[in-house]
Amino acid sequence: KLWNANRFILMNLDDEEPAPHIPENLATEDKWILSTFNNLVKTVTNSLNNFELGIAVQNLYDFIWDVFCDWYIEIAKIRLNGEDLAAKATVKAVLVYVMSNTLKLLHPFMPFVSEEIYSVLVPEEESLMMSTWPQYKEEWNFAQEETQVERMKEIIRGVRNVRAEMNVAPSR
Repeated sequence: KLWNANRFILMNLDDEEPAPHIPENLATEDKWILSTFNNLVKTVTNSLNNFELGIAVQNLYDFIWDVFCDWYIEIAKIRLNGEDLAAKATVKAVLVYVMSNTLKLLHPFMPFVSEEIYSVLVPEEESLMMSTWPQYKEEWNFAQEETQVERMKEIIRGVRNVRAEMNVAPSR
């Protein structure tokens, strides 16, 4: 999943993308992923400090698999395929930022894989091992946006469940 997510991000980047950063004009889904990632940073850091490695790994797995790959990347595809250049630049920056910092959180558990992916994603940095650990940021708590996206996800799940119950083909 990590390799595929990274490959997708790289496929959509230009040759001269800036270092991982957060733009000013964020869409609702960008604020949602940043807020969710911010909570992940707090949880993983606290879990590691308390030597609760299993909890840290499970939170990382859930975030990478369910939140980042299954939801944010799929939502991001809409803007990446659109005509708005500013929206494309914003979503690219958020994708790189979240992926690169998720790799930092994952590094204690998967050092070789995370280092390899990071070196391709952020070539301007010497090493993932030498980079700074992500920090929890109070200003990245976007409760309203989290609620909005969670409602949207519930609606989508509901529609998918009804389609499955009614045997409606995915192509329709």
